[in-house]
Amino acid sequence: MIQFEGVHKTYKVSGREVTALETCNLHIPQGQIFGLIGHSGAGKSTLLRLINRLEEPSGGRILVADEDVTALNAKDLRRFRQGLGMIFQHFNLLASKTVADNVAMPLKLAGEHSTAQIRERVAMLLDRVGLSDHALKYPAQLSGGQKQRVGIARALATEPKILLCDEATSALDPQTTAQVLQLLNELNRELNLTIVLITHEMDVIRRVCDQVAVMDAGLIVEQGQVADVFLHPKHPTTRRFVYEAEQLDEQEMANDFSRVEGRIVRLTFQGEATYAPLLGQIARQTGVDYSILSGRIDHIRDTPYGQLTLSLVGGDASAAIKQLQAAQVTVEVLRT
Repeated sequence: MIQFEGVHKTYKVSGREVTALETCNLHIPQGQIFGLIGHSGAGKSTLLRLINRLEEPSGGRILVADEDVTALNAKDLRRFRQGLGMIFQHFNLLASKTVADNVAMPLKLAGEHSTAQIRERVAMLLDRVGLSDHALKYPAQLSGGQKQRVGIARALATEPKILLCDEATSALDPQTTAQVLQLLNELNRELNLTIVLITHEMDVIRRVCDQVAVMDAGLIVEQGQVADVFLHPKHPTTRRFVYEAEQLDEQEMANDFSRVEGRIVRLTFQGEATYAPLLGQIARQTGVDYSILSGRIDHIRDTPYGQLTLSLVGGDASAAIKQLQAAQVTVEVLRT
């Protein structure tokens, strides 16, 4: 749905060039929720704003549904942007307009719908985001979560195929964040929306995204399926995000467990294997005793996962590892 081919972006600051985005090749499939994560200044907002050409690329091509966005003139760019919705961190609602008028604004600007059609579309959208009873209220009368739902309804007004989310949950409390993410998840599936979501929180990525790109200093340093990146982070920046999300200490994770006996392994379970009684079964069959050194069980989007670090003592540890691998468990040997 979205493809970057050798795209880069530089700014001129005080007579010198500053790179905001290094040369980037990126492919975002249709119907997926694609996450961009990075600390402030990593370049993720620049990348997002290049998709709808709120920022002009310094080089390369951007293709959306096989259309070369970088080649569009002003008229075609206005037409193209009607197919994209955008949700902002601080909502960007018009304070002097009612909730219904805020949602109706993109339709009025498009100038292609009658008053009756706009009224019908707005009513449907407000019902979908759970705000039918708030249509005549003003933004100041709403909570943060309600304001963001208005922003989502407004972004969907022109029936876009792509939704761009610029830190859409960072101004919200944890409970409201969960509700907004659930709504985005549902909309993605109901409407087959392609959603590009930028954040600095790995927990947001874990809850809703299919794929993720990790950015640092204008460069994509790691990219892939969320489960692969989250459970087996390779780049130091990615590891920091994962450890922060899981409230793990990096030094503790690097511990060589010198005072622990036996072979040290890290097991990664996904799907049904997460809840299967494999450890007890394999311990009885191979005579291996195990001790759990650390562990976590949660979900990546709708898929359960678990990671356990174990020490294996006695018995046939090699046979135990083979049986775990045969049961689709990823085994990393941390110490032989």
